[in-house]
Parts: sequence; C-alpha cells; structure tokens
Amino acid sequence: MKTIIRNAHIVNEGCMQIADLLMVCDRIEKIAPFISLPQPQKYMEINAEGKCLFPGVIDSHVHFREPGLTHKGDLSSESKAAVAGGVTSFMDMPNTYPNTLTQNLLEEKYSLAQQKSLANYSFFMGVNKTNLEEALKTDPETVCGITDDGLYFNDQEGILASHPEFLEHLFNRTQTLVALHSENDGIIRANYLKYYEQYGEDIPVNLHPLIRSEEACLSATQNLINLAKRHQNRLHILHISTQAEAELFDALHPPREKRITGEVCGHHLWFSDKDYDHLGNKIKWNPAIKNENDKNGLLTALLESRIDSVASDHAPHAAKEKTGSYKKALPGGPMVQHTLYLMMELYHKGLLTLEKIAEKMSHNVADIYRIRERGYIREGYHADLVLIDLYRPWQVTPNNLFYKCGWSPLSGERFTSTIMQTFVNGNLVFDRGKIANSAKGKRLLFEKIG
Repeated sequence: MKTIIRNAHIVNEGCMQIADLLMVCDRIEKIAPFISLPQPQKYMEINAEGKCLFPGVIDSHVHFREPGLTHKGDLSSESKAAVAGGVTSFMDMPNTYPNTLTQNLLEEKYSLAQQKSLANYSFFMGVNKTNLEEALKTDPETVCGITDDGLYFNDQEGILASHPEFLEHLFNRTQTLVALHSENDGIIRANYLKYYEQYGEDIPVNLHPLIRSEEACLSATQNLINLAKRHQNRLHILHISTQAEAELFDALHPPREKRITGEVCGHHLWFSDKDYDHLGNKIKWNPAIKNENDKNGLLTALLESRIDSVASDHAPHAAKEKTGSYKKALPGGPMVQHTLYLMMELYHKGLLTLEKIAEKMSHNVADIYRIRERGYIREGYHADLVLIDLYRPWQVTPNNLFYKCGWSPLSGERFTSTIMQTFVNGNLVFDRGKIANSAKGKRLLFEKIG
C-alpha cells in the first residue's frame, strides 16, 4: 500500500505549499517539492496539479444511530457519507438505544465500528444523574470524552446544564473532557407554554428560535463556563448557536492551551431564521438556527478564535420523522457529507480562507481532544487526507446522497468545489463520487492530559 500524490497544493498549519506527498502503509512517509521513486511501478500515483490537499476532517459531533436506531442510519452507511464529505474521523454521541451509559455498552459500539466503519472513530461515554460512578471509569486515552448530548430530550429532568448541583459532583471528580449541550430547560418550557397558549398544537416552526431562545442558550453557557473555571475542568460546549454565547469564550490562547472550548456547526453558519419559511422542520435543530446577526456573529467568533472548531451534529431522521406539527417533528438532520462543502462555499464567498478551514475542522479538533498523530499533514502522522478540486461545481440531489435516511436540507444546493478523493490511514476509500474500497478505520487514541 504505497501512494504518491504529485504537485498538490497542500493546505496545512496556516500556509499552502505545492509539493509531493508519499504514503506508505497507514502513514505519511515524506513531503517534499519532488519525491523520486526507486520503483515507480510499485506505487499508485495521483496527479493533483491544481487541486488542494487537506488534512482529513475530524468531526467531533455525530449521531450515527447504531445500535438501536438503524432505520435512521448505521455505522456503515453514515461512515460512507462521512468519507464522501472528507471526514476521516468522527466522534459519536451516546443517544443510541440503549443509551451508552455503561462501559460494556461503550465497548460494544467500538466493536461494531471495527467491523463496519470506513472512517476512524471514537465514542463518547454518556453521563446522566444515575451513572456517575460508571462514567468516571472512562479511560481518557481511549475514549474522546463524556457527554449528556441527546440523552435528555425525552426526559422530564432535562439536560445536565439544568442541574448544576450534579455537575459540581462531576466536575469535582473528573479531568476527562466533558462535552455538554448548553440550554436552559426552564426558559425553554416557559417559552413553549407561552406559544402553546397562543397556537395550541399548530405552533409555527419559525418560532423555534424564540422557544429555544438566545436567553436559554446564554444563561446555560454562562453558568457552565463559571462552573468549569472553578474546577479547572476541560469543558467543551457543543453546537454554540448565538453571538452572545460566542463572546464569552477566550480568544487569546490556542485550543491546546484552553481548558474551555467551543464548537459551531455548519448549519448555524449557513442557515438563518429566514430559511424556516421554505425549509420548515427540515432545519429544526436543537439548539435552534437563529437570526442573521447570530449567523454572522458566529462566523466572526470563529475567525477571532473565540469558537475553536466546526462540527456537523449529524443527526439523521427518517423523512416521516421530520413531518407533522412543530412538537411532533424530531430535531436534527443529516449533515456529515456536506459540512466541509458549506465551509468551502464560505471560502468562495470570501468569508473564510482555506487555511482557516483546515485549522477549524482538523488541527483544532485534534488539539482540543488531544488526538494522537492525526489532524495535521506531517511526516509520521496517519495518512488521513482529502483532495479537493476547488472549481468543479456540482449539485446536491437524492441520487448523490450517502445518508441512509435519503434526504438532505441542502437538496438542490449548488456547490463550487468537489471532494475528489478521501484517504483514511493511507487507504483510498472515496474516489470521484464512489466508495473505492471497504478498508475499515481505526479507533482514535488520545494523549494523557491532567
């Protein structure tokens, strides 16, 4: 397994250089202006002239639905969508069925991924008010972190941000990275009742950002940050959706030095409340997509390094689960195949640089989670790479979706760039619109951090 990529524009660590890159087995062996091959016939050679080579995207927030919810997606189908979208590694949330609340259930997910996933993988350990001791057993060198994301949406107790007394116990006892969904359930319930009294079951979906409001997000995020600062925990705030929240974060230090970090999702940078009128429940996410000022403010915060990374919050549902009344339609949507495309389109609009895309989707994710030997294009690192033709336009249609759910809120959207090839551990797994082979990804490993 030897591959050489010739004359690529390598986008990495804040700069771009034209060079050759040699992969041997699962590693990047050499990067140089020109690499001479002693036996050229033994190498697969790719001419990348005029194309950009990025480090593989590390998507730190996905819901691949296996086990238990595989009518929506599974590790095979969604990892295919991932590599088609330039994602070479992912971190999956615990709201599968049963919820991932024991170490045995966690390891069962790793076993499934070893058999099925084309991309590299890690799985969050779930934490709620009943399993603290079990969650504290999580090994930070083999597991990305612990989280409540998705576990409380059908529970009257609500998310952990609404239970500071429990978080005091958690933060006092762990140095493992804790990733949290940050909204205030009490404010959300009060807002919902206000609009329910007015509309009954016919609440318009465009009121979603007023129900799951800026106030609900901001108050929860302020409290979580204050709590984490007291305990000096590693806290990662998931899917920040408001400008006001983003302004709470540190812009002075690099992610590797921060104890408190945050992510934004592609859909919060792409859509705004104006889009509810024509997309309706298809863009119902929690936290809600909010107004244009929030969308623009989140991008500014990303550029200023208040927000550290970009994730997809890929959460596929069957099409019928996104229909019906506001209350009935489930929150979330499929995005892992298209989040990098959204960022590339922001580049074409002059809003992001290519170097910044590599930083926010690869480098910083590796630094926040302390992932070993991934996230950068460096000699000796795992060969997780994405080759992109910047000027090869295409359109999203049902025929080119890899999602098992078969739909996308981006259907009909035209993109300027095309992902040509994706390599995972040196294996060409996606090639010009098709899955190239069935080589499986590997379990992500992490540095030990106090």
